[in-house]
Amino acid sequence: MRTAVVTGGGSGIGASLVRALVADGAYVVCADLDLDAATAVAASAVGPGAAVARQVDVTSAEDVRAAVDAVVAEHGRIDLMFNNAGITFLGDTEDLTLAQWNAIIDVNIRGVVHGVHAAYPRMIVQGGGHIVNTASMGGLMAAGLMTSYVTTKHAVVGLSLALRTEAAGHGIGVTVVCPAAVDTPILDKGEIGRFKGRDFYLEGQGVKRPVDPDVLARRVLAAVVADEAIVIEPRQARIAWRVGRLSPVFVNKMATRFIAKQRAQAS
Repeated sequence: MRTAVVTGGGSGIGASLVRALVADGAYVVCADLDLDAATAVAASAVGPGAAVARQVDVTSAEDVRAAVDAVVAEHGRIDLMFNNAGITFLGDTEDLTLAQWNAIIDVNIRGVVHGVHAAYPRMIVQGGGHIVNTASMGGLMAAGLMTSYVTTKHAVVGLSLALRTEAAGHGIGVTVVCPAAVDTPILDKGEIGRFKGRDFYLEGQGVKRPVDPDVLARRVLAAVVADEAIVIEPRQARIAWRVGRLSPVFVNKMATRFIAKQRAQAS
């Protein structure tokens, strides 16, 4: 039975990953700051595998390491580490406080670093494993009004792709997940001032409807099996990414116009 730790497992993509892993026969630690949410998700997971809930604050290196160490102590190895926990802020950059900047850096970057630091050395010793880091289309392309989020997700993409080149020599895979707007509570959180998250994310990332997190979770597990470097969903997002790589100046102009339109609508 494969073992896995999923941070941010109490809702959204993390919850879908927990359920998909259990259905696939894995033993999963559903780790979340909200223990009640993690417990509910673990209880809802059905399949030949099993899930247990654990309260984990990803900004605490000790919390994350303890979760990984507990799995290794009980099962002898950690096969899959999903660094998935994340937060977002939407609004004008000048309205962000330093406390908000520090919070998003601590969760979205340090949270991933803590997961890598806890699991990667274990995987080297055991001779294999796979790390999956949840980023976003915001980690591949850039638009304003979510500057802090884009900053952190670009860091996660860079960390993942760089680590992948090292990890291959140890038989360890690394995948970074970069979806467009996913139908999770994060679409309605982190709003600052006059901008509304759900409509902004859908229009800004060029999708008509948010990605189903259950569909995304199954796609991610397939990518782990295939050892893919990047998962980009849905198809419209992959097209936008390719256009951005071919013509970054064009995409920047389009993003600038989009921000101007959002400001006009919100005023």
